[in-house]
Amino acid sequence: MSWLMNSVSGEEPEKYIEPADGPKVADPSIPNRMVADKAANKPFLAYKAYRDDQEKLHNEWLERVKIRKEKIARGEKVGPEEKDPTEPEEVGCLGILKFFLYLIVFGALAGKFFTGSYTWDHENRLAQLKTFIPTDQRLFSEGTLARFDGSDPDKAILIAIDGDVYDVTNGKAYQPGGSYHHFAGIDAARAFGTGCFQTHRTHDLRGLTEAELAGVAHWKDFYANHKEYRKVGSVQHKPIDPDSPIPEHCNPPKVADAKVEKKSGNKQEDTPPAPSRGKETVHEEL
Repeated sequence: MSWLMNSVSGEEPEKYIEPADGPKVADPSIPNRMVADKAANKPFLAYKAYRDDQEKLHNEWLERVKIRKEKIARGEKVGPEEKDPTEPEEVGCLGILKFFLYLIVFGALAGKFFTGSYTWDHENRLAQLKTFIPTDQRLFSEGTLARFDGSDPDKAILIAIDGDVYDVTNGKAYQPGGSYHHFAGIDAARAFGTGCFQTHRTHDLRGLTEAELAGVAHWKDFYANHKEYRKVGSVQHKPIDPDSPIPEHCNPPKVADAKVEKKSGNKQEDTPPAPSRGKETVHEEL
């Protein structure tokens, strides 16, 4: 700590005098000079020894090259040309590939050790990153979705079911005057389950029976896997007031039968909605 005290006081520090006793070795850079064989000098001394060894190997190689050339000049048979053992190795493409391969293997093993996953639990992180990748999916408001009802021939015809929006322009039944045109530009998920296509043109699924919910799920799967229709986004609905009345069913006897079956413990079939009475029609794709 004397150097700190000297820096504060401004006094000149004491000159270091190397002890006279202790092992000495020749200074590799200055002839006829001896230096202490202490830890601070070890790296410098070791590097000088390495350089001397490399120089010796190089000179021996030069001598072998000279002898080989003399043999060739005399017409004697010689072996393949020897490479300079002191020449630095150049890292080629294969070396770089090996390095990255070892790096990947080491990283995978380290991930398995620390997180239990070879990919450092990137399965979930990659799924999150996909949300930032640009796609052709868009978010529709209810007002925007209503503009794609077929009234404008320059726009696609869209329908929505339980929040998912599909382009059904290729379906003739969804064109103006078609049998399913009442589905265009709106999320009529409830109608897909109940069969009340005129009065249940809403996304409100409150109060549906298990069979009716299964019907909605059936039609969601139908549109998702249809070869001519494609999903183009989703619709953002306004929250449903839980105190608002549930839409009345267009076929009250059907609702009553469902309640009786539920009380008796009979399981309803997981099928699309059956035809309803009155002016309602059954949604069957052709």
